[in-house]
Amino acid sequence: MLAPAMNGSRNVIIAAAEAKVRRVVFTSSIGAVYMDPSRSRDLVVDESCWSDLEYCKNTKNWYCYGKVVAEQTAWNVAREKRVDLVVVIPVIVIGPLLQSTINGSIFHILKYLNGSTQTYVNATNGYVHVKDVALAHILVYETPSCSGRYICSESSLHRGDLVEILAKLFPQYPIPTKCSDEKNPRVKPYLFSNEKLKDLGMKYTPVKEGLYDTVTSLQEKGHLPFLTGSRL
Repeated sequence: MLAPAMNGSRNVIIAAAEAKVRRVVFTSSIGAVYMDPSRSRDLVVDESCWSDLEYCKNTKNWYCYGKVVAEQTAWNVAREKRVDLVVVIPVIVIGPLLQSTINGSIFHILKYLNGSTQTYVNATNGYVHVKDVALAHILVYETPSCSGRYICSESSLHRGDLVEILAKLFPQYPIPTKCSDEKNPRVKPYLFSNEKLKDLGMKYTPVKEGLYDTVTSLQEKGHLPFLTGSRL
């Protein structure tokens, strides 16, 4: 995972420099930002934050490790080649699927609808609609004053809140109602800053609408039975 992440970033930035493009917009991931056990969940996670590489290595979280080194490689090469680089950092992306297959972000939703899991974990995630992620790229590309990193996040939810929203929208599916961790207190959601994009005029799609669009897309693509009674 690491070699393609670093080499891919390096090759794209070098190619952009050779083509004399005016700006490169790089899609990173929240995985490059928040994986740091020493950071309190009472603190806002903003664009200055980076995931702890040693922690990612020790926990064998190679996805987040790869996202960090991919973005850092892009920044290093961009500075060397004098490329105008701006980075968009989405949280978990929800909404309609372009592809017919299921990726990790969408399986994260699907498993609570198709009966494959009977409990939800004591964990939290940030969520954002795919159309907002697309708009974020356009905004930072077209605004000359943009620079640095831009976190793209609408809401940060505990899994218990997530399944509660799904159950209200789609009560016909076997959505779990119990947490797998009944001993520990509910984990607090991270506070992801989204002010930089809001300052550019971004108006985020409510997470409830994003989840509704996700499920209806799963129905349309045959990953879920189409059951009547869905409502937004």
